[in-house]
Amino acid sequence: MTEQENTSPYSTLPPRAFWRAGVSERAPLDPGEVYTPRFPVTRDMRIATAGSCFAQHVGRALRESGFNVLDAEPLPASVPDALARRFGYRVFTGRYANIYTTRQLAQLFDEAEGRVRPAEPVWRRGPRFFDAQRPGVEPDGLESEELVRAHRRHHLARVAEAFRSADLFVFTFGLTEAWIHTASGTVYPTAPGTIAGRHDPEVYSFKNYDAGEVLADFEHFRASLKAVNPKVRFLVTVSPVPLTATASGEHVEVATCYSKSVLRAVCGMLVARHDDIDYFPSFEVITSQNARGAYFEPDLRSVSAQGVAAAMDLFKRAHGIEARPAPARKPARRAGTKAKRFRRAERAICEDSLLEAFAG
Repeated sequence: MTEQENTSPYSTLPPRAFWRAGVSERAPLDPGEVYTPRFPVTRDMRIATAGSCFAQHVGRALRESGFNVLDAEPLPASVPDALARRFGYRVFTGRYANIYTTRQLAQLFDEAEGRVRPAEPVWRRGPRFFDAQRPGVEPDGLESEELVRAHRRHHLARVAEAFRSADLFVFTFGLTEAWIHTASGTVYPTAPGTIAGRHDPEVYSFKNYDAGEVLADFEHFRASLKAVNPKVRFLVTVSPVPLTATASGEHVEVATCYSKSVLRAVCGMLVARHDDIDYFPSFEVITSQNARGAYFEPDLRSVSAQGVAAAMDLFKRAHGIEARPAPARKPARRAGTKAKRFRRAERAICEDSLLEAFAG
């Protein structure tokens, strides 16, 4: 055989293509060359954010790094962050709270554009009324169904305006599991009965979306948004946060693997199909064997501040964006108490965590 005939198609590949050089010989906590941007992301781009609870970390990190993250429903600067976040402000571009599934994302935009009306839009808890599509943004509910509907009309108008003006739409895929209104297919962000509403098996049912459905929903959202905002591009990620609980009948670890596998596969298909979609591998950074579990809190579910920083540092380096120094903080006299308060403030608001209250 000649030398040319003996050459393997792998012989010219870079070290990042091989597990030994790309992972096992990499220094611990070094993300390596796992991300090559498809298109530039700059601080002057108008960025809209949405997605699961991990997307809250992404949005906050972008804002703190000086990116122009849109705030469609702003509050006066004098309102403390903790109070604002409790009512769903300063979390995402819109006050829609966590959007766990692509079906909910597509449904939200269709509703904002006046194309659909979700079934059972108002839920109750005692004498108080809640927006079924974002029950957590008013922790104590509102006084009447009419007030809930008025708040939602304002919210949808602001969402439509923000989405139409965005240069980049960042979405974190979170879950495949959801609860729906059986007759209409309307999807909800939480199970009825967790925050508000009442679970009625004659009205609501469990749905675990497959890859084809997840892909079709995001394709529908992309086409709908591009129709009114042709310049918009998309940056998609997969949340590394495991399921709190599953209604699939599987063990929660098996159900988590299914969900994340579906979502990651769909992201890969979207990138292969569309030049205006980029994938950022925050999932791979956080869950990598190279991280030795360091990027998770002791509950093995919540992503640590170190993990968020590692992912976002990789993103900024890849886009050639220098980090901006954080504002100086006064030294804490009661370090333990203040540290706990800081961790609470940094923790993502995950409505699905309420399912833990029903365990056992």
